[in-house]
Amino acid sequence: MSAVGASQPVQPVKLSLPLVYQQKLFEELRNEDELVILARGLGLIRLITNLLHSYDAAGGNLIVLVGAEDRENAWIGEALAEHAAISMSPCARGLTVVNTDFTSVAAREKMYATGGIFSITSRILVVDMLTGLLNSETITGMVVLHADRVAATSLEAFILRIYRQKNKAGFLKAFSDNPDPFTTGFSPLATMMRNLFLRKASLWPRFHVHVAEALEGKKKAEVIELEVPMTDAMRDIQNAIMECVEVSIHELKKGNTGLEMDDWNLDSALLKNFDLIVRRQLDPNWHRVSWKTKQIVSDLTVLRGMLQSVLALDAVAFLQQLDTIHAAHSPAPGSTRQTQSPWLFLDAAQTIFDTAKRRVYSSNQRPGPDTNNIDVLRPVLEEQPKWAVLAEVLEEIDRDLYFEPAARDDSNGTILIMCSDTNTCRQLRDYLQTMHVKPRIEKKVEEFHDPDEDKPSAAFMMRRRLRNYLKWKREFAQVNANLFSENQKAISGAVDPRLGKSKGKAPPNKRRRVRGGGQVGAGAGRLENGSIAQYFENPGEVAELMAEVQITEEETRQKEDIVADPLEDMDDYYQLYEMQDLVVIHAYDGDLDEHVLEEIKPKYIVMYEPDAAFIRRVEVYRSSHNDRNVRVYFLYYGGSVEEQRYLSTVRREKDAFTKLIKERASMSVVLTVDAHGAEDPQEAFLRTINTRIAGGGKLAATAQPPRVVVDVREFRSSLPSLLHGRSMIIVPCMLTVGDYILSPTICVERKSISDLISSFKDGRLYSQCETMFQHYKNPMLLIEFDQNKSFTLEPFADLSGSLSSMSSANAGANDLQSKIVLLTLAFPKLRIIWSSSPYETAEIFERLKAHEHEPDPIAAVRAGLDADAAAGEQQQQVFNPGPQEMLAAVPGVTPKNMMNLVLKAENIKEVANMTVEELNPLVGREAAEKICEFFAKDLLEDE
Repeated sequence: MSAVGASQPVQPVKLSLPLVYQQKLFEELRNEDELVILARGLGLIRLITNLLHSYDAAGGNLIVLVGAEDRENAWIGEALAEHAAISMSPCARGLTVVNTDFTSVAAREKMYATGGIFSITSRILVVDMLTGLLNSETITGMVVLHADRVAATSLEAFILRIYRQKNKAGFLKAFSDNPDPFTTGFSPLATMMRNLFLRKASLWPRFHVHVAEALEGKKKAEVIELEVPMTDAMRDIQNAIMECVEVSIHELKKGNTGLEMDDWNLDSALLKNFDLIVRRQLDPNWHRVSWKTKQIVSDLTVLRGMLQSVLALDAVAFLQQLDTIHAAHSPAPGSTRQTQSPWLFLDAAQTIFDTAKRRVYSSNQRPGPDTNNIDVLRPVLEEQPKWAVLAEVLEEIDRDLYFEPAARDDSNGTILIMCSDTNTCRQLRDYLQTMHVKPRIEKKVEEFHDPDEDKPSAAFMMRRRLRNYLKWKREFAQVNANLFSENQKAISGAVDPRLGKSKGKAPPNKRRRVRGGGQVGAGAGRLENGSIAQYFENPGEVAELMAEVQITEEETRQKEDIVADPLEDMDDYYQLYEMQDLVVIHAYDGDLDEHVLEEIKPKYIVMYEPDAAFIRRVEVYRSSHNDRNVRVYFLYYGGSVEEQRYLSTVRREKDAFTKLIKERASMSVVLTVDAHGAEDPQEAFLRTINTRIAGGGKLAATAQPPRVVVDVREFRSSLPSLLHGRSMIIVPCMLTVGDYILSPTICVERKSISDLISSFKDGRLYSQCETMFQHYKNPMLLIEFDQNKSFTLEPFADLSGSLSSMSSANAGANDLQSKIVLLTLAFPKLRIIWSSSPYETAEIFERLKAHEHEPDPIAAVRAGLDADAAAGEQQQQVFNPGPQEMLAAVPGVTPKNMMNLVLKAENIKEVANMTVEELNPLVGREAAEKICEFFAKDLLEDE
């Protein structure tokens, strides 16, 4: 394979990179190895595609793409195929994806030899490079995507280290559109570049001079901002949730003093990674924090999700979500206030539940048969304010298309509606399909036409959702009652049997039905301990509410049209539509949104929810095409969390690029060693010297660095990378016994805590220990913890198979420890290594190999597979290992003579009855006398 610059690549397709900043960045990448950090939405994938096409069209290159996701592989492969078809280059081969589907080693080796562009998963790539299946010296260059994920212990850093040690001529280019990870920690940019083996960083924020000139020129898109006011109920719910979040953060900070809590504030709580920020601070001391802290951390995730749901979900769906949240946080029978979520006891929580209910239905009073007023439920079905605005926008677009039907540009006239997720897509689809359906309960004679009847409305959709909600609520209440009754039975079985009956209270749903002297209410109340009661309505009231939203004749016809099977009459349902008649609803999907814009060519774009990256994609799309006009409608709730989150995202990205620019300006030298990973020959020789020889012995130097045989499945962890970083030779093999072979006698089975727990559950660990003892003299069990978490078993108590509640943490930890004790009793000679992190494990392995011979990879692979060894193993497994262990404890019995006794005697009783003369030919005279003396000794003599 030729190195970079050996051939003249074909230039990219015309207009594939039309903007000035894209062309300058492309030329920069062609000449230098660097880390490119581009603002989100500025066309990163398009830039990478053109770069790969330039090498693909040149031919004779072997390019490896690292870190690409499946959807990115699909898009890059399609784009390279289009470029090859347009340029008609005979050397272009496109993209080849190598993943777990390529099981044949010979097929991969053949593909690597022919060259091309390969996107290889990290696990397969590192094994192929270590085994020599892919010769690193033949690689023309590597392109790394998502460079922000390349940590010191990641597989990608391992791959780049191997590549740079063996290939110093190939190019290396890394890309990222997420600047935040490069600003966390001490000298984060320099550290990340050291992991990437790069010396230069190229920063391209939105305020870069070339980017601003390209996007703020004469071809700007027409943007119409529409600030939609929230309803009073939505604003009350949002303020109440924010109050719960603020109180929770305050309690969290008060209970955990001494931590870095500058980012623990209400503004940061709106960010997506706020949960990670909190857990990163608490994980090292997670076993020491109180139950209250753990509960608050969990509650913050729930509350932050509610902030998004109140704006995205309709009123019925949001109330249904609150029902599930309340059920998940309901106390178990017999529990106390201290075991419930603290935010449920706030007055703001009561506001959330009450207001959410009033958005769906209200309780009115009417005279009853006994001159008493009774409650009657009536549907309210509050609509989301954005729905009406969306309908107005579509009506305006229709008027525009009607009065100007002729297309004046290359746009298709399609309307593209962008929203946050697929659930919102389905919601908008249902609304647009039914907004002109007007269900009528009863016919009324009217003398004039009501103009409100012609306005779009969500009445049809909301009535149908309320009916589904009431059906779900009835089933949900039954399931909830059954769960409480089962818990009650469990509690009654735990009481004193002399009582003969349970001391537990009645199920909560039974107690909630009768309140206020037998008058059943529909509203939420508080239980005796202060928790919010769930809404368990009177069946009669629910029936009346169901009657209010019964299916009308119009709804019946509309329902048939919606759910009809299109396969019954395909001609009526499948046809070609004009592009200007289409309304496409799509969810934000990162860089793939550029593909959507290029394929649909929309003339009208409605951003139902704000997204800073998509705004830039529209700017790039509009600036890249002179013959297309775009009108963008930007919808957002004024004064909402949605607006604050959008502004906060833009501000944080700008601050992140500002920090990166300052750090890059103050950086003198990124790497203190050669950028290509070269090592001083004298230092490499000193690494092979064994300095642990005492007593004046001579220093010994080995011909090669230390070698470790590693199971290929272990490359999911970071330990092989750290061992390689300590100048050890990593030999990947498919092992059936152990995970790491350090020497001909040392075999190590590595277990993370979660893997250890699952191994105990299915009994896999016992069989693994048995096979290690059959093939190695010194088997070891390595229990490895996460370096960023506490070095204790208590945080993993809920995974140990015991009670799942947090209050049972000690019981769960003790349960796991008891299983480890049973394992040591079953295998007394098993060595257990406790390691606090993979870094500590690498140091332990280095010390264990100090006086040992190097392992043989062939022998390690044959262990458990060799025919002769398997026959001997099968012969040993014929006998019960329990009696063998008992016999091994008898004085005079050694591992050498025990097999003679096992083959001669049928059981231990027969061995105990043998005389010295009978044992002499089997174990020797001295050993025979010890055995007979042991069995003949009277235990009562010591009394």
